[in-house]
Amino acid sequence: MLRIGIVDDHLLFRKSMTLLINSFDGMHVVIDAENGRQFLNQLQDTTIDVVLLDIQMPVMDGYETCKLLLNRFPDVKILIVSQLTSRESIHKIMELGAHGYFTKNTNPEQLELAIRSMHEEGFYFGLELGSVIKEAMLWENNNPVDVVNHKDLFSDRELQIIRMICNEMKSKEIAEKLFINIRTVESHRKHVMEKSNSKNFIGVILFALKNGILTIDEL
Repeated sequence: MLRIGIVDDHLLFRKSMTLLINSFDGMHVVIDAENGRQFLNQLQDTTIDVVLLDIQMPVMDGYETCKLLLNRFPDVKILIVSQLTSRESIHKIMELGAHGYFTKNTNPEQLELAIRSMHEEGFYFGLELGSVIKEAMLWENNNPVDVVNHKDLFSDRELQIIRMICNEMKSKEIAEKLFINIRTVESHRKHVMEKSNSKNFIGVILFALKNGILTIDEL
């Protein structure tokens, strides 16, 4: 059973999301909080797998909550659920290390896919994330980075796996396609995260875009 937390200051939204998620097979909402502080307090006594976290909240907003959560409970996967799509907010979310981003305008049917992807693959790379990353990249245009020689950084197999993940292939599918063990795929994922100094695989994708390893068209 996947244990889910919801953190949002709008009661109607939380209750609606709870009903929706509880209708998904193998999922149950175990934490319902109106701000980050209340959520972190509840988390002391309750274990969860994935949290749906809003950004704009009183007392403790999503940015601060995300930062504290990653430090204190690194195993919890963070799915940002927000209506904010500004370059500033998206850039900050990615830099903090959230594992996924889900806009409140997205079709609710995508939510189950997002949660399962977060749990199974460690991040959510959905249809809307391409535009989210584009916004983050536009925000950084005024802060150019030194382009590294990716041939010296990533192996050909690692680059192949990065591109396959960008095409929404799961580890099991990649293993079957490349005729390798799923543990080998997971090892490659871990290595590219370490090489790019990324908190999660979204960080790997951002790193690859910044350094010309991937193009937006490949997302």
